[in-house]
This record gives sequence, structure tokens and C-alpha cells, in this order.
Amino acid sequence: MGRSQLVRWSACFACLAALPACSSSSHGGAKPTPDAGTASMEGGVEAGAEAGGDAATRPDDTTASADRSKCTYERGAMPGETLGPGTPIGDAIPIENIVVVMMENHSFDNYFSHLNEFANRTDIESEPAGASNPNSMGQPQPATHAPHLCTLDTDHSWAATHNEIDKGKMDGFFVANDGFMQSSLPATSTDPALWSGARSLYWYDQTDIPYYYKLASTFAIADHYHCGVPGPTWPNRLYLYAATSFGLTANVVLPDLSAYPFPGNNPASVLEELETNHVSWMMYSDSSLTSLNILYGAMDLKARFGRTVTGKIQDFTTAAQSGQLPAVSFVDPDLASEFSNGAGTDEHPPGDVQSGEQFVDGVVRALMGSPQWAHSALFLTWDEHGGFYDHVAPPAACKPDAIAPALSSGDTTAGGFDIEGVRVGMIVVSPYAKAAYAGHHQYDHASITRFIEAKFGLPALTGRDANAEPPTDMFDFAAPAFATPPQIPPATIDPAGLSYCTSTFGGM
Repeated sequence: MGRSQLVRWSACFACLAALPACSSSSHGGAKPTPDAGTASMEGGVEAGAEAGGDAATRPDDTTASADRSKCTYERGAMPGETLGPGTPIGDAIPIENIVVVMMENHSFDNYFSHLNEFANRTDIESEPAGASNPNSMGQPQPATHAPHLCTLDTDHSWAATHNEIDKGKMDGFFVANDGFMQSSLPATSTDPALWSGARSLYWYDQTDIPYYYKLASTFAIADHYHCGVPGPTWPNRLYLYAATSFGLTANVVLPDLSAYPFPGNNPASVLEELETNHVSWMMYSDSSLTSLNILYGAMDLKARFGRTVTGKIQDFTTAAQSGQLPAVSFVDPDLASEFSNGAGTDEHPPGDVQSGEQFVDGVVRALMGSPQWAHSALFLTWDEHGGFYDHVAPPAACKPDAIAPALSSGDTTAGGFDIEGVRVGMIVVSPYAKAAYAGHHQYDHASITRFIEAKFGLPALTGRDANAEPPTDMFDFAAPAFATPPQIPPATIDPAGLSYCTSTFGGM
């Protein structure tokens, strides 16, 4: 999200926080649930081995795949109705603890375009040699190695993203970003390269993000994983939790959940599906802004769920060490650290990318050292491309619902929710992750949602997750390759690189 959007969010959240708590009628009848410190961590799976469909009634793989591609399935569809027997569901998935970490604002090519070279491989869909975009003069501007560990923010609004994609030509990144955010720079920042559109074509490699390169080349990475919508942070984070953005296309409005009282029979998110089915979950973050704020605003979450559902990163680490992680953990970096102006941990520009990498290392290391590691899976992804170039055109997607895009004032961008967003990275870290594997299936944020639903026998929230394929091809559940966690060198921060970021962008 942009600085101005975060300022508006802070004002919006302050206003919401001043309002009375949500009506108790929206929360009435909740079954008493243990507080976070004593909540059951057994998973509470009640759906049975076939997760909503016995083996005799499940479609064959070919039929299920064809029907999903035609967007046949709708809200409420159970995993056993939409997935053939070639896709494991329910008890056939030997994962008891799922961890989801969603970082910020980097495309696949921006981060992993040189992973093949690092790992001496050819199987990863990578940025082609000589990739470029036309500059403001119509001349080719080549993709180049980022000169620093941070950049000025690039434009990832609904309108800019559609211009960058340019109907699948992927040639609008330079022009969309040339001069973007220049006026926000401190007066001491006079280098025109800072605001040049060329920065949207920068890429990082193992010299910049060595931990990510080692993690991705050791475990499984998906190279056709797209964010859920061609737009910014808030709508895309909503796609992970709700498989829809409720029509939102910008970071300035919260979804209207008045039609989704809880508890009830109309869940707004996978969190409510988990709660209804007695599957333990938590959100962990040290930030004043989390994905739950984006979904629920200033709503009293303890009143809505009848228990504490948030904790700090240290709580995650402590739970991992003691073998008390819930069945599903959502872990957010500090989404408000954009105000740190170069020192943020969420990887949102102008944050130092190594600071975010070190944050992820801490989460992964805690899980690897947990007694629960043997049956865990961590999904690491990025919420959207952040305005950075990727060469793969977003494919068509199933509309989540009938809600049309709610455009910001003055935005006349044509487009709907029937297309994926720009490609981003997604890495699976698990004992069962296929070693050094590249998954080529089409996924988006709702695919992780569908994996959670497939494991715990939960119904689809929208047409998007109903027709999504869970990323089970990235696992080998019969032969865990990493029963003993591999040795991954710890992520470090180059002090000179961090100093450049904070000194260059510290006055913003």
C-alpha cells in the first residue's frame, strides 16, 4: 500500500475504533471457547477422510479439472465435490499444523528470476534473457539487477496494475512508474534514478536475498502462482481469507460484513469456517495493522469469536517450541512498518528486502525447531507484485461472486474479477515438500484457502476457492524428504545496505 493510503487507513481505523463495539446480536449465541493460552491445539477435524464427499461420489480427476476450469462450482461446494481422487483431501493430507506467511509487494520475476542460474536448473519459469519494457521515449528499457536493497515505492493500484499488464503484453511497467512517488521523497534525494520507471524492472538474486534463494531451491516453489486480483494489498489479502475482495479494488475502504453475522450460517472468511468446525487458529503479528484489521476493521474480535484470536510473534515462537501451535496459524509481518522509511520488515518499498527476509527466517526456524514440525506445512507468499515487472500474463480466473469492482473516484479502468493478478512467489516449507521442486499448476491466494478447506473439510466461501486447485502437487505425502529439517544458513542484514535505505528514504 502507499504512504497516503496508510495515512488514510490510520485515520479510518481511529474513527472506527471510536465507535461502539459491534452489536452483541451479531455475536450472540457463541459457544464458549477457551482463550488463546488454553485453546485446544488438536485441530478438531470433524469432516472425515473424504472432506465432504465419500470416495464413491467424488468426480474423476478429468471431470473435476474440466468443471473447475469452467467455473462450475459455487459457494458452499465441499472439497470432495470439486476435487478428484488424484487430489488428497481430509485425512489423506498428513498435515496437522498449517502456517501461512504473506509478505508484501514483490513479483516473481523481481525476486526469483535468477533462481535457475543459482540452482543450476532449467525448470523454473523465469524472466527471459533480454526482458525489457518500453521507456517513456518508446525505447527498450532492460530488466536489470537492483543496485540497492530497497527502492522507492512502485505503483500497484488497480488502474496502474491494469496499465502494467496492458492486456497481457506486460509492457506498461516503466511508463506506469516513471516519476511515481517523486514528490514524496525528502529534499535531499536528488538522484533521478530513484524515481525512474526503470526501478520497476529491477530484480534481486542470491547476492541480495540469499536466504530466499536457498529456501526456494531446497523446498518446493510454485512458478505459476498469482495474486488474487490485479490491484493492491487490501483486496489481495482479502482473497486469502475470504476468496473475494467484496468488490474492493483499493486500500481505502473496508469490506461491509453486515450480511455476515457470526456465529451463523453465512461465514465471511475461512477463519469463521475454522471456528465453526472447531479447528483451532490464530493470527500472530507485532503490527498495529494486520490482515484481520483489513478484513474486520475495528470490530471487537474477541466478542465475535468468543476468545482471543491474536498474538505476538513471540507467542508464535513460544507455541512452536512447546508444541502448542494451533491447527492453522496466520503470521503477518509489520504491515505498518512502511512508516519506518527503509527499515520496515514487511518488504514493502522502501523497506530493505533483507529485513523482511530475516523476519521470515525467524518464523521458519521456529517451526523447524518445533516438535510439531513432523506434520507441519508453511506457505510463504507475497500479497501482490507491488508494481514490479513480471513477464507472465495473468490468466483468466473464476469470478468469486456477482459483485462488480468498486472503483475509486476518478478511476474508469475497465476490468473485473475474472482475471488473476500478477505472478508472485509461493514456497512450501514442510517435511512433505518435494525437494528442489517447481510446481507449474495455476494457483492464486484462494488455492491456499482451498488447501485449508480440503484438509479440514470446509465448504467453499466463493466461486473462486470453489474452483481453485489446492497446491497438493508440491507435496509428497508418502515419503517426507525433510523429516529432519535441512540446514538453511540464517538470514542476515547487510548494515551498509540498510543504512542506504534508511538514509535515502528516512525523510519521507
